[in-house]
Amino acid sequence: MEAVKFYLGEKQQRICGVFAQESLFGTGIAYTITATASVRAILRSNCHHQGGYNAPCQYGDSFYMLLFGIVEILLSQIPDFRSIEWLSIFAAVMSFSYALIGSGLGFLKVIENGTIKGSISGVPASSNLKKLWLAFEALADVAFAYPYTLIVLEIQDTLKSSPPENQTMKAASLKAIVITTFFYLCCGCFGYAAFGDSTPGNLLTGFGFYEPHWLVDLTNACIVLHLVGAYQIFSQPVFATAERWFAYRFTDSGFLNNHISFKIPLFSTFQLNPFRVVFRTMYVVSTTALAMSFPYFNSVLGVLGALNFWPLAVYFPVEMTFSGLCLLVTVVGFIGSLEELTSARSSDEKLM
Repeated sequence: MEAVKFYLGEKQQRICGVFAQESLFGTGIAYTITATASVRAILRSNCHHQGGYNAPCQYGDSFYMLLFGIVEILLSQIPDFRSIEWLSIFAAVMSFSYALIGSGLGFLKVIENGTIKGSISGVPASSNLKKLWLAFEALADVAFAYPYTLIVLEIQDTLKSSPPENQTMKAASLKAIVITTFFYLCCGCFGYAAFGDSTPGNLLTGFGFYEPHWLVDLTNACIVLHLVGAYQIFSQPVFATAERWFAYRFTDSGFLNNHISFKIPLFSTFQLNPFRVVFRTMYVVSTTALAMSFPYFNSVLGVLGALNFWPLAVYFPVEMTFSGLCLLVTVVGFIGSLEELTSARSSDEKLM
């Protein structure tokens, strides 16, 4: 947002801020749905392993979403949560683990089938209009799968010097995009090649894979552990923005500035800020409530992708780049013209 303000002005900064905060809020909803789906997948995997693939293994969403929300409320009160370096390392290990396992299971399923399922025309539909809607939703899913606006926040949170931050940022961004693209393509392509038109929206929770059940359980456990921390990583910028704004507007408020201290056995003294407790709790409650109201994995991802792809991944970066290039042309042109003007003036003086 600061970069947008520098290049495009305060009005554009406010618009960018709305999309950025909405994107982070929506990610919290998506993570709640995904983590819950992974918990249910672990239960279903064990149920199918014991009772067979046709066993009636159905589990609801609400209880596990509430449990996830309670955990996030507690974690949101940890001071300086975003500065915990090990969290990013832990999240990266979990991400690599379930991405590798998911890709590997898809690849092995293709070998087991002995053929590549699916077709270039994709999933059939009852009418051309229905097919069009499916194609539109697929584009939204692809847009959500371009997560640079989220990746960049986590990279910024872990930058160190030396080398200079701008060099580290460029190198980390390139590696992140290449690795993320590789795993998305592997999971998507191997998944469709393995299951064709019956590919579940989420390979690891939609029960494309039943065995080995312990590996499916391990993979979904990695997803849950990753998302518990990732929810906080992407919520902290929203918390910080809101708390700065309220502190600016209500500088003398005791509700915002006072702290309540209490001692936790075996731990140091813990301080709670009333506003922080209320706001962060209500934030988590709101994401949990919306996730419970719309527990539809692919549809939610599609909505978020459609809302945020163009403004955050295309418009603002391109406008800032274009503005920067024009500024460079202006500066270079001014320097060149000034030098030419000075040279011409000097030549005239010599002739005189």
